[in-house]
Amino acid sequence: MKIVVLDGYTTNPGDLDWQDLRALSEDCQIYERSSAAEIVARADGAELVLTNKAELTRVAISHLPQLRYIGVLATGYNVVDLDAARERGLVVTNVPAYSTPSVVQTVFAFILEHCQQLARHAEAVRSGQWCRSQDFAFWLTPLTELAGKTLGIVGMGRIGGAVAEVGHAFGMNVLACSRSPKVDVPSWLKQCDLNTLLSSADFISLHCPLTADTAKLINAETLALLRPTAFLVNTSRGAVIDEDALAAALHAGRLAGAGLDVLAQEPPPANCPLLTAPNCLVTPHYAWATHEARERLYRIAVDNVKAFLAGKPQNVVL
Repeated sequence: MKIVVLDGYTTNPGDLDWQDLRALSEDCQIYERSSAAEIVARADGAELVLTNKAELTRVAISHLPQLRYIGVLATGYNVVDLDAARERGLVVTNVPAYSTPSVVQTVFAFILEHCQQLARHAEAVRSGQWCRSQDFAFWLTPLTELAGKTLGIVGMGRIGGAVAEVGHAFGMNVLACSRSPKVDVPSWLKQCDLNTLLSSADFISLHCPLTADTAKLINAETLALLRPTAFLVNTSRGAVIDEDALAAALHAGRLAGAGLDVLAQEPPPANCPLLTAPNCLVTPHYAWATHEARERLYRIAVDNVKAFLAGKPQNVVL
């Protein structure tokens, strides 16, 4: 039995051990990265293929007659042509819920950096401004307290729900909207429609999947609903935002800022308008990538393989 990992580097850049996966097969081949042109040749003869971002298209699947199982090393599984996999009777699994604590802390890292401007003030101290100050304290920009502010959460899955809990712990008022109203929500969480949320929130955090309905959900029309003091955070999928519209709004000062861990194209082109937009913090899609989260991802991925080999697949998306 041959197992192939097409792009293992982001899951394990060297600080984890592939031993548990290698123990499942004498023929286990792990590649750091695979281009589209390399996928079929590398997966040739494999019964089990694991992938993160390397796409298993209909064409690729058609050239892999021995393939029985695709394990996605992520929660999202849009890298697999599910129709082609279904027609072949393949089992496709993913790794749900592994990154929730890490993504939540990234959301609040963006929010707290916006409120406290830590990096800016630490650099000012390093450059000697505090040493030269006539007063015991100084600040270069207005500072914001979260208690009493309104946090709006778009998408109330596991991560959105966890963000709501942390916002409540900070003393924030929490609004939420999702495709369908949630039941058994805490009394402090108010559910509302998207327009109400966008026009009422001081901080908006996006946690919706990318679908036909959510593509460019944040656009010129919906951005016009935001308060000029609002701060937008996106740790879901880049394409839920119309990047040109957001850049234009930031340049025009129609919102206070944005914190983005995802972009529509990754890596982004050098001319991506958000890379140079004012008050826009962009990080390289790393909210999920703490050591602890990647270790959970790897362990669940191996357990998924073990369950499949035992005839009891788990975390099956198809």
